[in-house]
This record gives sequence, structure tokens and C-alpha cells, in this order.
Amino acid sequence: MTPEKKNQRRLRNLALLSLLLLAVGGTFAFQAFNQRAINDRLNEVEINVGGRVHDYYNRDTENKDVFVENYGERPIMARIRLSEFLETRQRDESNFTPLVAGTSRDDVENWTTWIPSANDITDRENSNASNAFDQYANLIFGWERSGQDAPWYMPTFNHDNLDQRTAAAGHARDWIEGNGATDAVTDGATHPGDGTDAYWSAGEDFDNSGPIWPGEEVTNQTAQNLPQDRAPMTMNQWSNLPNEDKIGNFWVVDSNTGWAYWANRLDREQATSYLLDAAEMTAAIEDKVFNGFYYYGIHVESGLVSPDQHEEFLNDGEQHHAELEDLLQGIQNGVMYDDGQNPLPNEDSAPDAFDFSTMRPGRIFTMAGEQYRYLENMGSGNHMIIRNNVITEISFVQQEEELDSWYDSLHSEVRARVQPVANNFITGSVPDDVVTFDGGMRWIPNNLEGEVAADVTTIVQGAGGSPRAFALSLADVTRLSGLGQAFPNSLGRTATNSNSWWLRTPGAPGFAWHVNFQRPGQLFANNNVSFTHPVRGIRPAIIINQSN
Repeated sequence: MTPEKKNQRRLRNLALLSLLLLAVGGTFAFQAFNQRAINDRLNEVEINVGGRVHDYYNRDTENKDVFVENYGERPIMARIRLSEFLETRQRDESNFTPLVAGTSRDDVENWTTWIPSANDITDRENSNASNAFDQYANLIFGWERSGQDAPWYMPTFNHDNLDQRTAAAGHARDWIEGNGATDAVTDGATHPGDGTDAYWSAGEDFDNSGPIWPGEEVTNQTAQNLPQDRAPMTMNQWSNLPNEDKIGNFWVVDSNTGWAYWANRLDREQATSYLLDAAEMTAAIEDKVFNGFYYYGIHVESGLVSPDQHEEFLNDGEQHHAELEDLLQGIQNGVMYDDGQNPLPNEDSAPDAFDFSTMRPGRIFTMAGEQYRYLENMGSGNHMIIRNNVITEISFVQQEEELDSWYDSLHSEVRARVQPVANNFITGSVPDDVVTFDGGMRWIPNNLEGEVAADVTTIVQGAGGSPRAFALSLADVTRLSGLGQAFPNSLGRTATNSNSWWLRTPGAPGFAWHVNFQRPGQLFANNNVSFTHPVRGIRPAIIINQSN
């Protein structure tokens, strides 16, 4: 079988991304090894499936950003593993001495795998050689800044999924582009930016004509990393989460092997939150070498696969955590719990295949070509559901027309189950600065009154109602948010494509309420009703009846 045939139905990335840090007299330099993404094929038709590891580093600030971007057309699953190397030399010595015996700078395969303790990702495992690095290097995991939105990045220009190079920026160096050098001096950047924290921001673009960097000669606009639902954690900590919280946008580390798994499918045009945010040397390294030299490196190995090929992560000959198989199956399914005989979340099924009475709020399912989030059981066989993705670039004033258009495009079997709601909602209005909130920043309103509070979607029989799609009200979102509800966290509110969406509730004159994506899941009424944006639109909801 040819290599091309072997990869017909899978995307595979076995990467060598290395971040090497050298200090000589107090100066720093980094280099980056690379990763690979090989194409998927379905039915002998080549599909653009690919992912790329981003590596942003700045030696002056020690900022170190490592994350994965899906630039392709299909979801992927991702994992990353770190290994470390340190050697020192006094000025009167001829040779460097490695911290861990038997390791060498030029052989990254024998570097020491980073292994966290079973219950604390910030502490290296004491029984492993990885513990030797504790006193010299602090690895900062995840990304969280008080009051700040998720960071922005420049999407890769390189969409060749046979190209093994990373998007290495600043003082980072791609392993291939840098010709495999381990001198911490040779250049090998493959991506724009200087590697400092928050280098990119919203609304910026970069023209790659030339090309300046590997890839297409196009102009890219900045995109936003997914906000982390929770900080990176170990498998033991993951095991103690409630089932409904086990799948989401965060990293989970198998403390048996050191592999860190993104605990969700990474959809097209999405980028994970940071696994690694900084690599900081401690003062102890100065005590060890005085006026000598030291060389510290982090080697990052990555793997990307199509969700239906997730068993490749299990069949690699390593002794994984006992619950890894459950995690991977949950990522593929999009859910960790069983709810009767309902089809899996990503399994497209006919309406009569579902038993909606057994669904939990927030459950994802795919029906007749559309993916939905289950909102609530309304009784008498009626169930409220909402489209799981946002239809973008639609203004508030365009919302009703677009909702009707979406409804008309639904499969006839779905439309036959849709229940009537009010032809015209009495929404009321409330300015942005009037509303106060409980449960976090702009998360759950606590002072809605009058028509705004009363605007709760119900079934309306007779002349005043008709079967149709609708936008949720501010009152709807309020009552459907919180622990055990359809929107338990920001992930559900911002939808799977992490976009903003309009509610039907007006704010001050000329403004309307929406669910924000820059501050994920938070509620604002600070945009004009005519405002359109590539990441703002509508999220249609309907009420369906189980017995129809």
C-alpha cells in the first residue's frame, strides 16, 4: 500500500517541535522543532484537513506560547508532549555536564519527558527524572488574565498538510527551517510576530505577498484563541469532574506518559487555548553556574488525528492512564454521559431516532443535517432546542428575515414537529448600563423587570401564534443559564464556532442585546442594531414536539 493510500481516512501529525533556551552570561535564545499534518481522504476525494502547532517565543520576556490551530475543513483531535534538557559548564571547564545523566543536547529523543505529579500539573513527579528540573525551570501552563479576553493570533499561511513546519514566531525557530541546529542562534522563524505576550490583537491583518513566510500569498486577519473553560489539569483531576464538565476547551495531561490532550474536538478555523504560556528560569540556575554557561531546552512532540482515528492515541505502545480511553471516546462523541438510546452528538439522525425526554439540558445532537443544543423539557412532549452554531454576518435588524429563511430550509420532518410561538413578542427594552449581574461578570442578570422579565418563550396556540424559528430573549438566556442548565458555562453560550449572537431584546434606542464572544458568554447591549461582523449573527431556536 502506498503512503498516500495509508492516509486516505486520517490526519496524522507526529511532530517534533522543540523550544530550546540557552543562557550565556544572562542572554536567552530559542529554537523550535516542527510538526506534521498529513491529508485525510474520504471516498477518494481529498479533503483539506490539517493542523499546525504555533510556537511564539521572546527571549527577552521569556514569553512562550504553544497551541494548536485547525486550518482545515474537518474537526481534529490534538495532543502535545513536552520533554526537557539542561546542561551546564563552568568557565574553567571544557565540556558541558547534563543535568540528567545519559542525555545529550543533540539527541532530542533522549531528553527527559515532563511528567507532572498525578494531582498537580505545576509539580513534576518526584519519582521521575523530570523532578530534577524543578529547581531550575518553571513552566507556566494555560492562559488566564484577570479581566482580559482570550488572546489573538495570526492564522498560519501554510495550508500544505504535507509540510512539517510549525508557525514559529519571534525568537522561536522551526526545526526544519533552522536545519536542525541546536546552537540556539541559527534563525528559523516561519511566522510573523516578535513572540511577546499579546503581540496580536483584534482587527489586525498581515499581507504575506512575496511570500514573506511559508505558505500562501494572501492577507490574513487575526483570529482569537478559544478561551479555556478551565486551567490545564491531570487525568486524576479530570476524573473527579462531573460528567457534564469533562468535555470542553481545556488540556488534560496523562501523568503516566506526559501526553496532554485537548479535551474537545477542534473544529475548523479554531485554535486551542495555550498549553504552555511561559518557560521561566529560576534564580537557582545562577547559583549553579555562577559566571558559566547553561543550555536549557523544551522539546514538544505533537499528534493530530481525525476523531474517528482516535484509537491511534491508544495504540502507540505506551502505558496510558486507565481512563484515557473514556476521555478520547468522550471527545469523539462530544459528551461523557449516556442518555438512553439517543444517537451520539455528531451522528446525523432522523427526528424519530431521538427520545428527547431523556436528554439533559445542554446535550448536543445532530438532526436532519443540523446540529442543536437541547435547552429544556417544556412538558407535554414539547422541547426547546437551539442551533449549535451561529449563522454569522447578520445584523439585529436582519434577524427576523434570516430566522424565517433558516426555518424554511429545515427538513420537512423537522418542520412538521415545530410548535407555534407568538407571531410578535412583547420584548420591552432595557439599556446596557441598567442591568446588574450575579454569577460572574455579566453572566446572569439579577434585576430584569416588566416586559423584559416577562418575555419568556412559550407555546402560543391559535391566531396569535405560528410554527416558526425565533431568537431567545434576555429573560430566556437568564433562566437557561447556570449549573445544570442548558448554558452552564461560556462554551454553550458562545456556540461551537465561538461567535456572538443576537438576542431579541432591545437595549437603549438603536442598540440590542447579544451574547459576546470576546468576553465569552457575557451579555452586552452596546452594539448598534445595524452592526454586522464576521463573528456576529443569529442562533435560531425552535420548539419541537416528541409525539408529532
